[in-house]
Amino acid sequence: MDREPPSLDGLTALHRAHAERVPYECLEIWLGRPTTVEPADSIGRILQGRGGYCFHLNGAFSALLTELGYAVTRHYGGVQGNATHPAGAAGNHLVLTVSGLPSDEAPDGNWLVDLGMGDGIYEPLPLAEGEYQQGPFRYRLSRSVAEPGGWRFEHDPRGGFLGMDFRGESVEMSAFAAKHHELSTSPDSGFVRIATVQRRDAHGTDVVRGLVLSRTGDVEQKTNLERRDDYFAALADVFGITLDDVGPAERDALWRRLAEAHEKWLTSTNPR
Repeated sequence: MDREPPSLDGLTALHRAHAERVPYECLEIWLGRPTTVEPADSIGRILQGRGGYCFHLNGAFSALLTELGYAVTRHYGGVQGNATHPAGAAGNHLVLTVSGLPSDEAPDGNWLVDLGMGDGIYEPLPLAEGEYQQGPFRYRLSRSVAEPGGWRFEHDPRGGFLGMDFRGESVEMSAFAAKHHELSTSPDSGFVRIATVQRRDAHGTDVVRGLVLSRTGDVEQKTNLERRDDYFAALADVFGITLDDVGPAERDALWRRLAEAHEKWLTSTNPR
């Protein structure tokens, strides 16, 4: 069967489909299952109905696009959670760009492609300075001050982080191995401290942080998932994560960890 040649329409359709169907999540950490940054490993988990964070999602997507003939570059990046954190490419984020697809919005044919920001972009963004609207969210791209020669992505004020910088040059997946180990094991890592699941669609974002389910965008709402059945139902119904490969004992252990972490969070935010 002949494949369609690379096109902006094709890239956009692939990006949308991935954002809607492959969740951003760190549950393997909470299940005590080590992962790698190897795209083949990430592809295997995605085919089994799971997701991952930036190293997994963008790593797998880069492999898919390369196989389909797209000109993909991996970049060393860094997410800035808030203004108290320094800007710059700290290595906690893998970024992709695709070249060779000129359009009126991107005459030079370069596009920011990123499925690893959780509640970030839904479609590719032209790699050009300016403000961009996608559904209810507004973003900004500019040349990076922290990374000369690189780029800066500014998130919508309602997003889960402030911004992201990335360097212009290409890197291999091995450049992220050490940071991945840190993010998946260090007690200071946000992935270790809070079990997070996110999914982006055309109209907004669904997020579970700990035991709180929220919707941002077309609807603004929050729901506490304090019952075990409600939590696992939300994973399946909202994010498509059925955990079919997780047995009863592992589910029990996961729920205990989640409940304990939630109780600690409640105590820290409502001290007696």
